[in-house]
Amino acid sequence: MSLAKAAELNGYPGPAHVIEMAAQLRLTADQLQQITIIRERMSAGAKPLGVDIIDHERALDQLFAQGQITPAALTSETGTIGELQGRLRLVHLAAHLETRALLSSDQVVLYQKLRGYDEPAAPTHHHRG
Repeated sequence: MSLAKAAELNGYPGPAHVIEMAAQLRLTADQLQQITIIRERMSAGAKPLGVDIIDHERALDQLFAQGQITPAALTSETGTIGELQGRLRLVHLAAHLETRALLSSDQVVLYQKLRGYDEPAAPTHHHRG
């Protein structure tokens, strides 16, 4: 699952990659400090959600493995997993949104170039089933 692909491919850099490229992007000390805070907040919000997702996936697996799955349990567990995944994606995308607000347009363009997003995309093929 790509949590922030929509942001990355559309000019909303991720805080972790921005920090890795701090020198190339010529981040100011203030930018680096603020983006580091964003990354730490993202990580703090994402980790417990990831643990919860793993726990619910494990519970779902066990219900199937033990032959105890019911339609109600299936609905409950998959609904919970979906909700947690949505919250996790929100945490990641919000961090991209906050990060972009701290960068100049030139820094965003350079980020896109450094990440290889400025190159024409390969054609996509759509298959009908």
